[in-house]
Amino acid sequence: MVRFFRTTAIAAGLLVASNPVFADDLVTIMELAMRNDPTLRQAEAQLNANRTQLDMARASILPQANATFSEQRQNSGLAGDISYTELPASTRRYSLGLSQALFNLSSWYNYQGAKDAERAQILNFQAQEQDLIIRVATAYFNVLRAIDDLTTRRQEEEASQRQFERTQQREEVGLVAITEVYEAQAVYDLARNNTILAQDTLATSYEALEAITGQPHPNIDTLVDDFPAEQVEGDMERWVSEALNNNPQLLAARAAVEAQTEVTKARRSARLPTVNLQGGYQYVDSTANQGTDGSVRSAGAIEGVSLSVQVSIPLYTGHSLTAQQEQAEYNLVAQQEAATLARRQTTQNIRNAYRRVNTDALVINQRQQAIVSAEAALNAIEAGYEVGTRNIVDVLQSRQQLFVALRNYSDARYNYVIDSLELKRRAGVLTPQDIIDLNEWLTDESESATQ
Repeated sequence: MVRFFRTTAIAAGLLVASNPVFADDLVTIMELAMRNDPTLRQAEAQLNANRTQLDMARASILPQANATFSEQRQNSGLAGDISYTELPASTRRYSLGLSQALFNLSSWYNYQGAKDAERAQILNFQAQEQDLIIRVATAYFNVLRAIDDLTTRRQEEEASQRQFERTQQREEVGLVAITEVYEAQAVYDLARNNTILAQDTLATSYEALEAITGQPHPNIDTLVDDFPAEQVEGDMERWVSEALNNNPQLLAARAAVEAQTEVTKARRSARLPTVNLQGGYQYVDSTANQGTDGSVRSAGAIEGVSLSVQVSIPLYTGHSLTAQQEQAEYNLVAQQEAATLARRQTTQNIRNAYRRVNTDALVINQRQQAIVSAEAALNAIEAGYEVGTRNIVDVLQSRQQLFVALRNYSDARYNYVIDSLELKRRAGVLTPQDIIDLNEWLTDESESATQ
């Protein structure tokens, strides 16, 4: 993870050091998310915990050593003897044991499987890192989406209020019927209600962003108006090939198959003999005992070294080895099917993402034109209303269509940004550099207003 995010951390530091910050930009928020996002921190802790499985598997093929020390003291005497005499004795024992597996295929295959399993875990964590980029970007641009939506809702409310007040004045002098006042008021009431809902949506969007970074972001940079929306470079099959070679979730599924294959080999080889080298050293020191006749008996010190080769062959284990082997084989089939499913889903997802980005680029251009057309239509209908060829309903509907076109255009821009990042994530090539590049298209409106 350190290597994956190092580019973002360095770049963010340079940006903060070189420019005065008036609002939080995308790189700053990403850097905060790297440190504070609980989902990523949990995934990192789980990765570190799972890595201990490799150490435990490696331990079974490494030398094992142990040392022991014991000391025994006892007092004894002749039973029934009136003149009881103690016979004290003590023994100290030191020993050192060493063992090394010379031939144990089951342990070796388990170790190889643990290495593949660790590789799968690292790849899954890389997928979590890329998911963080998507979550941050989605939350960030959802805030901007909600800001734009609230802006257009307020503009629509103000326009509806002006139209309502104007219609009231026209009705008071007898130029229009009371029904037009009712229609204008209904549109204004609905616009006011939509503004209230948009305010709540914006607050929710801010909360979602804060939940990732752990800090509030009341002021963030906005997307510039001339942000380019272009078709995806390269054909679809090139992106499919890229995804099949780089998608971390797919690579993790393949690594899991390799890990389970090694585990299956380990279960099959559990019936084979195991050969272990055993070595030991022992030192025993016994103190003297004084007998009833006053004599002294001493065992003295004894030491010895042993070396042996132990061969173990499992003959009958109550069919447990057979059951473990069958379980491993079934698990292997399950992992293989999971990898097949991951491959198909990756192919499907990358194709859908590719088409979605291209569609977004076309939609943005069309929605720009829709705004121009809606403005022209509204101007024409308002002119017709002034001369009596159009009614108030036509005006109200035309104005609503204009604001709908404005909101649709805003949605299309943010959809394009998020879908472009999602395409790279599906292909497995999404990196923090993409966030740094995207950040260049953001601007602080408060800073721009002062320049």
